[in-house]
Amino acid sequence: MKNILITGGAGFIGSSLAIKLIEKGYKITILDNLSTQIHGEDPETTSPLYNKIKDKVNFIKGTVTSREDWEQALKGQHVIVHLAAETGTGQSMYCIEKYTEVNIQGTAIMLDLLANNENNIEKIVIASSRSIYGEGRYRHPELGIVYPSHRKENDMLNGDFEVKYKDGQNLELLATDEDSKIHPSSVYGITKQNQEQMIMTVCPTIGIAPVAFRYQNVYGPGQSLSNPYTGILSIFSTQIRNGNGIKIFEDGKETRDFVYIDDVVNATILGIEKEEANGEVFNVGTGVPVDVSTVANTLISSYNIEVPVTITGNFRLGDIRHNFADLSKIKSKLGFEPTVYFEEGIKNFSNWVLQQEIQEDKLSDSLAEMKAKGLYK
Repeated sequence: MKNILITGGAGFIGSSLAIKLIEKGYKITILDNLSTQIHGEDPETTSPLYNKIKDKVNFIKGTVTSREDWEQALKGQHVIVHLAAETGTGQSMYCIEKYTEVNIQGTAIMLDLLANNENNIEKIVIASSRSIYGEGRYRHPELGIVYPSHRKENDMLNGDFEVKYKDGQNLELLATDEDSKIHPSSVYGITKQNQEQMIMTVCPTIGIAPVAFRYQNVYGPGQSLSNPYTGILSIFSTQIRNGNGIKIFEDGKETRDFVYIDDVVNATILGIEKEEANGEVFNVGTGVPVDVSTVANTLISSYNIEVPVTITGNFRLGDIRHNFADLSKIKSKLGFEPTVYFEEGIKNFSNWVLQQEIQEDKLSDSLAEMKAKGLYK
């Protein structure tokens, strides 16, 4: 039996991971600040995520920005799964100090303590993100594989949302592998890149095995339905159940790789348990891109609630156009295979949503914030 610390363990991924690890016989400690943005105003009473794990784990209400909280949480642990982070791409572009403090400084405190104090840590699994790639991997008809820069605001203002190379040539979208160029287009992506690099660089020097998982867009039962800053399926679901129309950014053809929560948990456990994962970074996704218009229409059909769908042409600075995962490495090294694809996953997710209370639709407030900062056009 090993003792495992999960930071952010009361969150969407962390709580599901904790339950699965407990079933496998591990002893779990969770360090989490029960953020109201995720858990609501009275999280210790009303948060379903917290209530799912509170009596099953050693729970420490604290923050990764506190050295004292880290010292308490690290005692007697063998493995750390570091999930705690601020996660909204759009929000990160104006809450810059907050994202940097939590994501980068919080990780730095952990590593500083481990580098300078006796401990029993054998492995750290870091939740990285597909956001570190920025725009994904493409094929140029003459130059071969290229990694285009971020899209230009003027092009998007004129309704041209596709990714182009610097010579203006249209490109063929390819799956993004782990050797692809890292060039994040948001502060969130920069902080995840920094987290990953610190873990992968420092851990080997202090005798700790590092593993990084670059998660694609994680979804499924349990994700927050009240957070308007992240989670497109949750945001759309809350809008639909409130009878509000869905306003889709850009032209609705932007795509994401949606990976189901159970697959993310299974991949993470492979990283904890398999020595073949040590020192490696892995994509976690399905390898299948799904466009946002399809997401909206599938959810409307699942809930059987008719609401208007508008393609707005609006866009957020910092958003990418496309990115989907090449899974060759995680399949060959860890034996991972996604088991739940979009159609089945959406059905499971929407069935769960219909059992939950309808949350207030706060998207317009979050977009007003971004517009005031000049980030929503």
